[in-house]
Amino acid sequence: MSDVRFSYTIVYVPDVRRALEFYSSAFGFEQGFVSPDGDYGELQTGSTTLSFASEALGASHFEHGFLRHSLANPPFGTELAFATADVAAAVTRALDAGAQLLVPAETKPWGQTVAWVRDPHGVLIEICTPIGS
Repeated sequence: MSDVRFSYTIVYVPDVRRALEFYSSAFGFEQGFVSPDGDYGELQTGSTTLSFASEALGASHFEHGFLRHSLANPPFGTELAFATADVAAAVTRALDAGAQLLVPAETKPWGQTVAWVRDPHGVLIEICTPIGS
């Protein structure tokens, strides 16, 4: 077995505090560490951490820049996926918190119920039942 483990995901956003508030409100995640300058913040989601960093911090890391999330553009080919037994209720909470519905909940041929929304910054989110449920 590898000594490497998946620890966290960092999403670069224009407003870290807004992202933390959205994901706390929409999905009930508890806030963890937030840097004193507000350029970085974490949410506790279970065995991994969902983190947000400011686009300014990202720009300081990547000399040639990076693609920014935006509701004005199609979503990136990467998504954050959150599993729940009640997809409809989770989608409603996300929409109430400011998400935009992209694809309504549907049951896939393998039996999983899946919906997609975008957060206020344009990040793609899958809300689904656990596979095999």
